[in-house]
Amino acid sequence: MRTNEPWPVPWRAPSLQTAAVYRARVRGCLLGGALGDALGYAVEFSSLDHIRAAHGARGVTGLVPDASGAVGLISDDTQMTLFTVEALIQAHARERAKGVGGAWPLLLRQAYERWLETQSGPAPQQPAAPAGGLVNEAWLYARRAPGNACLSGIAQSYAPDPALPLDGAPGRVNPGSKGCGTVMRSAPFGLVTSADAAFAMAARGAQITHGHPTGYYAAGALAAIVAHLVAGDSLEGAVLRTLRLLERHRGHSETTSALRAALDLAADGAPTAEKVESLGAGWVAEEALAIGVYCALVEPAAGRALLLAVNHSGDSDSTGSICGNLLGARHGDTGLPHAWVAQVEGRATIAALADDLAAECAQG
Repeated sequence: MRTNEPWPVPWRAPSLQTAAVYRARVRGCLLGGALGDALGYAVEFSSLDHIRAAHGARGVTGLVPDASGAVGLISDDTQMTLFTVEALIQAHARERAKGVGGAWPLLLRQAYERWLETQSGPAPQQPAAPAGGLVNEAWLYARRAPGNACLSGIAQSYAPDPALPLDGAPGRVNPGSKGCGTVMRSAPFGLVTSADAAFAMAARGAQITHGHPTGYYAAGALAAIVAHLVAGDSLEGAVLRTLRLLERHRGHSETTSALRAALDLAADGAPTAEKVESLGAGWVAEEALAIGVYCALVEPAAGRALLLAVNHSGDSDSTGSICGNLLGARHGDTGLPHAWVAQVEGRATIAALADDLAAECAQG
């Protein structure tokens, strides 16, 4: 890996009216993603019929207990998202202090290796790691159905070279895998740089674990959409601009088709769970992205959009997480259902990490 490559330009918070708006959108993106994850985690792997049988004709209408009886638990989706944030904070601080960029792929891989450590032990090692950080958070030491490609990919200790082109070729690690484990962790890239740079960073970061072009393009697309939202764009506008960005890359057709299907469906009348399921189940990257985008587009209220995103037969926590990332980036944390957010596992840590990211980028 080339260590002297600079950070993608511009490496600063998008231009908004005030730093407070930016901070609210960073908080909203991370807390919204965690809320969607928590809403969906309790019903992941359940069919729509089973969800309705257990919770009523409308399905889940709020946070419900999982099989253990706990309410508000987050899954690997939020766990990996938080470790992504930690890596981005470290990378920006390193460049700001030393004036040397190019380390973000290695720092990202190392962050995911720390996440992998939380999946193999019951608690942080004692004494605590001297560097502190998320690896010392006991509540993160919970294995919540992580994806096989994420586990096996991180174990290969691969850090992508940011100088290599995104040409639609299969990546080195798990080249046939396009699971949603790429896209569900990639929103933070859109919080820290421009849409084009966020797309490239998220796509390359996805290649740490998944090599299928659709897997890494869908990750890049989510990051680009989030970047446009943070800059003040509408969701529909952000998606349309991201579609134009995708067209510049060979092998984009699956991701592009999924996003266009979400746009078309959002314009086709009132939302239903059956319409959500027409986009797929969300186990693969482009389907999870499409469902998250559709639900955020078609429902104006955050609470209803999140419930739509999790009431289906499929990867409910990932689709809920993506929908929450989008809603929070668009409306800020004040646009989320506060009574639900208050019940989310690790809420205080997530909010503090969001504030750290916003503060670090504000110094850029």
